Amino acid sequence: MPAKNVLKIYRPNSYYHIYNRGVDKRTIYQNQQDYAVFLNYLKEYLSPLPEKCSERNISVNAKTYQINDYQCRNYYNSVILIAYCLMTNHFHLLIKQTDARNIELFMRSFATRYTSYFNKRCQRSGTLFEGPYKAVLIDSDEQLLHLSRYIHLNPGRNLFKQPSSYPDYLQHKNTSWVHTPDILKYFKNPLAYKHFVESENQSSLSIITNFTLDS
Repeated sequence: MPAKNVLKIYRPNSYYHIYNRGVDKRTIYQNQQDYAVFLNYLKEYLSPLPEKCSERNISVNAKTYQINDYQCRNYYNSVILIAYCLMTNHFHLLIKQTDARNIELFMRSFATRYTSYFNKRCQRSGTLFEGPYKAVLIDSDEQLLHLSRYIHLNPGRNLFKQPSSYPDYLQHKNTSWVHTPDILKYFKNPLAYKHFVESENQSSLSIITNFTLDS
């Protein structure tokens, strides 16, 4: 039997919880540079195509761009990042895709690129993640809201200890490639969302039992 959420159902205009962790639960972010590189890759994939720039050796085509020797497909407005959290040995992404194959292509390229960076920096070889990324389709607004809560609660007591989109939801940051309106539209204001996330809600996890990382 395959691991939970390895078999994926891809639908256009749908929300997904995407997650993965290091092989043998190993650390995939060893320092602040690793977090910064991971987030910068997200920015490059999910932002509008950059301008051509000879100083940075950037060349741009219709849907791809090349930075130095690495060519990226751009996913601006086709893969939309709703929320994220990066933990020491795993990550969570809440994503909306517009086409049925967007996430598949995006995650394949993204994971390969980050693994290549990490292996080169750490002078290692082989796989970094424990297997294919996990993806679960979100079927309801209730699941969407509670999954965003689960992701933002991942760091535990200190919700700002790990890099996440939670500061964007509280309007402490304004990250251009993080899309908060799909969640915040259900709340009167960011303070109401903060109360929703940080309140004691024992029923929340039961709503998303099949959406979470395997133990």
